[in-house]
Amino acid sequence: MKNRWRVLENKIFVRWLSIVSIITMILLLVFFLTLLISSWPAIKANGFGFLWGKTWDPVANHFGMLPFLVGTLITSFLSLLISAPFSIAAALFLGEYYPKGLVPNIFRNVIELLAAIPSVVYGFWGLYTVAPLVSKIEMKLHMPAPGVGIFTASIVLSIMLIPYSVSLIRQVISMTPTSLKEAAYALGSTRAEVITKVIIPTNISGISAGFLLSLGRALGETMAVTILIGNSPEIPHNIFSPSYTMASVIANEFTEAVGNIYLSTLIEVGLLLFVVTTIINIIGRMIIKKVSY
Repeated sequence: MKNRWRVLENKIFVRWLSIVSIITMILLLVFFLTLLISSWPAIKANGFGFLWGKTWDPVANHFGMLPFLVGTLITSFLSLLISAPFSIAAALFLGEYYPKGLVPNIFRNVIELLAAIPSVVYGFWGLYTVAPLVSKIEMKLHMPAPGVGIFTASIVLSIMLIPYSVSLIRQVISMTPTSLKEAAYALGSTRAEVITKVIIPTNISGISAGFLLSLGRALGETMAVTILIGNSPEIPHNIFSPSYTMASVIANEFTEAVGNIYLSTLIEVGLLLFVVTTIINIIGRMIIKKVSY
């Protein structure tokens, strides 16, 4: 009787997981179809030239999203590049050097608090602290010094990404088999060698997953980037140039959109952001699978 109940309980659990998975896929499909239907008038009006168009002039109904795509990718990958060393260092500190105790608990709570701060607060903080510092750097380089631009937005965004990557990487590092580390120490390896030749190679797939999670967060960030990036619908010439991201143009212009084509075009930008995020996640998962073997 007890075995039958366990079998029944297992079947119910498996079916419940299947139903939840199917519902998630349906929600994802409905989300995509809703964006596609709402943006269809713009797709027909703008054509494929919308993907590589450089002009954004809603008054004349000329729409090109290439500056937004470039701004989104540069800002996201630059912020990920800036945050990566700090994320790995913090994860090693919490997962390898001090996994338990008062100090790591305080440090862990601080990192979790960074994730809880609203992005608009990050934006205002960056505007009054990071932007003036970047402006001084631009003046020393004899460049226009507005202070806001891709570099400023990337610095603040990198701080926002750290909690997401640290939380996952720390867990992965802490699960490294003790036997592997003890074997390395027994052979005379230093702690630095154990980290670089055992811990990181063993957990490279988990570390990559942490950075992939952070990248997805960076691609969709809106308010902080909108405040700091300068909001210029032009292709940036360097990392200090003001730019626009796909999320920030939607946030800035959606309430002001007049006309069916203008509104539908902004929804099309959202659709393409959804597609770009999906493609990058698929590529990232393929890379994770490749490096894990």
